[in-house]
Amino acid sequence: MTVKVVTDSACDLPQELADELGIAIVPLTIRFGTEEFVDRRDLTSTQFWERCEASPTLPETAAPSPGAFEAAFRGAAADGHEGVVAVLLSGGVSATLQSAQVAAEAVSGTIPVRVVDSKQVSGALGLMALNAAGLARAGKGIDDIAGAAEDEVGRTKLYATFDTLDNLRKGGRIGRAQAVFGTVLSMKPVIEIVDGVVEAESRQRTRGRSLRHLADKVRQAGKVDHLVLLHADAPDWEEELSLLAELVPREEIIVTKVGAVIGTHSGPRAMGVAFQLPAP
Repeated sequence: MTVKVVTDSACDLPQELADELGIAIVPLTIRFGTEEFVDRRDLTSTQFWERCEASPTLPETAAPSPGAFEAAFRGAAADGHEGVVAVLLSGGVSATLQSAQVAAEAVSGTIPVRVVDSKQVSGALGLMALNAAGLARAGKGIDDIAGAAEDEVGRTKLYATFDTLDNLRKGGRIGRAQAVFGTVLSMKPVIEIVDGVVEAESRQRTRGRSLRHLADKVRQAGKVDHLVLLHADAPDWEEELSLLAELVPREEIIVTKVGAVIGTHSGPRAMGVAFQLPAP
């Protein structure tokens, strides 16, 4: 028997990669006005960005219900898994973690579940889920996998640059970054995720400088264990990939398109890098 790894659709993992490693992805919900869509099931990443371009209103997100997680956990038990490790979107930006905790309690008599707050989003969350799945495939137990994921929290980094802060402002996710960025429209803001919330990292004068700055964050980190380039339908993502390929072999870089959940808050053309520092 093995441990099942569960994450949520804010992970921005390519579906084929999740399927290959047996990772279950519980979807969040996306709303455009009165229309509601289950992420990945009713709305692909491409469809989401097309709808954003045509919609007069900004989208909104809603966390999965405890029932959605309970179904995933009970499904793991039915498939013969001995336990579940759920590595999830930061509890600082979403109620997703709370839903999973409620569900874990509900299934405690059926299957043990360890819920891990990644304190991350997007590709950084995806990296942690991938690592957990690798340990599960290697036959590690539930406590070892959950413990390893918790140890990665402080070593997992994400930096991103946005074309606009409108989505973050409306969604209430900008936090203390608002005071730093203010309303300077000529600047390209760079954010980082710190202890599970969005923080201001810097302001760059042009798009080109912001992309080079992201690569510089990887360079300054020195050796990194993993690297993800994530982009929100950005037409210039290959430029960033070329910058990163000077630091990390191209074949070792995971490129992923930001999906509906994170895209709702980032807006189009956002670009980011996620990576992990080596264990001490």
